[in-house]
Amino acid sequence: MTVVDAALIVVSGVGCAISYQVATTGMLGKADVYAAASVLVAINFVLLTVVQHGYRLKNITNLPRIFRMTLTTWTGLFGALLAIAFTMKVSDEFSRGTTISFYLVGLAALLAWKIAAARWTAHGLRTGAFANGRAIMIAEFGLAASSNAVDDFGQHGYRLVQVMEIPTKDLASPLLLSSLAPRFEELIAFARENRIEHVFLLIDWSRQHAIDSILDTLKILPIPVHLVPDPNAARFLRYPLVSTGNMFTAELRRAPLSWRERALKRALDLVGASLALFVFAPVMLATAILIKLSSKGPVFFRQTRHGFGGRAFRILKFRTMHVLEDGPTIVQAQKNDPRVTGIGKWLRRTSIDELPQLFNVLKGDMSLVGPRPHAAAHNTEYEQLIGNYAFRHHVKPGMTGWAQINGYRGETRTLELMQKRVEFDLWYINKWSLWLDVTILLRTVMLTFRPTAY
Repeated sequence: MTVVDAALIVVSGVGCAISYQVATTGMLGKADVYAAASVLVAINFVLLTVVQHGYRLKNITNLPRIFRMTLTTWTGLFGALLAIAFTMKVSDEFSRGTTISFYLVGLAALLAWKIAAARWTAHGLRTGAFANGRAIMIAEFGLAASSNAVDDFGQHGYRLVQVMEIPTKDLASPLLLSSLAPRFEELIAFARENRIEHVFLLIDWSRQHAIDSILDTLKILPIPVHLVPDPNAARFLRYPLVSTGNMFTAELRRAPLSWRERALKRALDLVGASLALFVFAPVMLATAILIKLSSKGPVFFRQTRHGFGGRAFRILKFRTMHVLEDGPTIVQAQKNDPRVTGIGKWLRRTSIDELPQLFNVLKGDMSLVGPRPHAAAHNTEYEQLIGNYAFRHHVKPGMTGWAQINGYRGETRTLELMQKRVEFDLWYINKWSLWLDVTILLRTVMLTFRPTAY
């Protein structure tokens, strides 16, 4: 993988330099400079990928992860090298056209190669092509057949050449070593003769005496012994292991977004909300005047909603009704609702009534994209009816969201509709990315003139 990556980068760099120079000037110049720069880029890219464990088998087959890694590493590397070249005043040595074409062609070549490598590696794992490490397994009777461990070993570089099964009653006996001594002697002799490299123990973790006894017996073999998680332990150890002081814990539920992801999302909110306020300021001013002239009451409507972590905040909207409900009992707006003002119907139809929430975004109570916040009265009701409803509060509520662009917006007349909305909200939280937020915002703009009309 490393050699192919490096070769592709060097070939792309030199090829783009030659092609661009010949196409624009009709002659080839500075070939040695471009070749040296391509080698430098290749070395740095490979090293950065190694640091990120990009060449491990499990990561090679994870296309979404390897695509993100390749894109960010390639782009960051180019940005850093260009900054260094500018600082050292050697940027004039490189043609902008060659540099841009090298970036695009190199990235396309790397991504195409990653796709091919992922498919080839996945096929090899399925067929056991990488199973070169010779291993034996000592298993509690019945666990080897019911566990996925045997297949997993074959797909990740190990070849089980023998499995020794021990009955449950023997494992529970304090005389384990003496009763099974001949079998262990045969196993040790087999390991020596066949140059076994690993021993795996697949035994219930509660059988500490049996595990210690087997370890004591195998201490004569200078090879590693691995304890495979039993079904109960495996259920928890599939979660990430996190260092917490002097010990490790299984992170059964992580925060939906890391601090870096929260910082990126907040940056998008601040930039996007500021830009939107600048663009829509005339519309908002005209709307405020129309509301004031058309009906009695305040311009803005404030209502208590629940945000990040279930904390309450006051959402800001343009008033579209004759009433200002904010209490333990709130009736959802419906089609042809008599409470809606004349100008309010138009504001709801165009979603202009939502624009003041840009101030909530700047304040930090909301995000541009996230689960839509519901009135506090409805929130309390749905938390009791829908099991996973509370997970919506693991991110900030949004002005628009994944559920809204997929048709689940406006009035929810039935519990089933709210459950579907919650499903889409939870999918968004679990799959969050900056690009997903941008996609939702773009689709929201496209759907602005097709909202529910009430």
